[in-house]
Amino acid sequence: MLQGQLIAGHTLAERERLSRQLAQQGAWQAVPHVLLATCNRTEAYWGEGDIPRPLADHLFRVAAGLESALIGERAIQGQLKQAYEAARGSYHLSPALNRLFQSALHVGKRVRSETHIAQGAVSHSQVTVDMLRQHGINLRHSVIALIGVNKLTEDILKYLTARGALNIHLSNRNYPKAQALASRCGGTALRLDQKRELLAQADVLISATSAPHLIVRPEDLAPRHKPLLLFDLAFPRDIHPAVAAMEGITLYNLDDIEQFGRRNISLRQAEVAQAERIISQELDKLLAWQQWTAQVPCRGGSLPQSSRDDRNACDFHTVSQCRPDGAIGRG
Repeated sequence: MLQGQLIAGHTLAERERLSRQLAQQGAWQAVPHVLLATCNRTEAYWGEGDIPRPLADHLFRVAAGLESALIGERAIQGQLKQAYEAARGSYHLSPALNRLFQSALHVGKRVRSETHIAQGAVSHSQVTVDMLRQHGINLRHSVIALIGVNKLTEDILKYLTARGALNIHLSNRNYPKAQALASRCGGTALRLDQKRELLAQADVLISATSAPHLIVRPEDLAPRHKPLLLFDLAFPRDIHPAVAAMEGITLYNLDDIEQFGRRNISLRQAEVAQAERIISQELDKLLAWQQWTAQVPCRGGSLPQSSRDDRNACDFHTVSQCRPDGAIGRG
């Protein structure tokens, strides 16, 4: 049977703690698996044979953006595809696991093409820029620093430059990557060991690295003569929470940013029901496929030629008694 273990629906601090435990104790690490790790969830799927309906339903809802903190956001579709492709490149996944993820990706595409759930949807990058505007930050005259080079920071840069930001500084552990991105947006690249100099100049810092450790600590921030607005978009966090208590500094983490972004969720609630109908249809298709594979043998015995052609010489595992594993919850 397929199994799943997930961490979602907790506070940021709880997710950090539980993700560390999962990485140390996960039973899935020794077997072929798909690991989906985002700022809001850490989920592992592994095994072969039967696909428990609750497990498939949850993954389909994730792919559709219904389990995202910002309902309808688009990033999860790409993250799910990357996780699946990375697993396929590393392991020989079972037929059931392949089918589950292929079906989930199909669900995500259908929901976004057949409903309007993504219209008006917000991303972490959009919310961050909206919060800057709410704080009255003059992008044209402010010094804006970003740490991390990835899809999220690239999206933020697009929003910032489109709104007139001129003084942008980029830093990254891989300095050539920072240089390449800075050249595309007209910014300046700095090495990560220059972060104290960067912080001393900045009016705004947006940090979104994949580092497993803190990047900015209280000792990195000298006494300031002007306010500093910090956005920590990383999971685990880049910025030590104690920084928030320092004078002149305002710090927002992922939980804060998502709470701000939920304000427009009501605009998309009408589309949720249609998305759930699509999920139900695709669940029925997946389970019908599962039932068919259990009835038509792949090994041993003989099949009519038409059945062998239909199966395309596949090598499906026989179905075993299902047992959902792991708590399926909203994240």
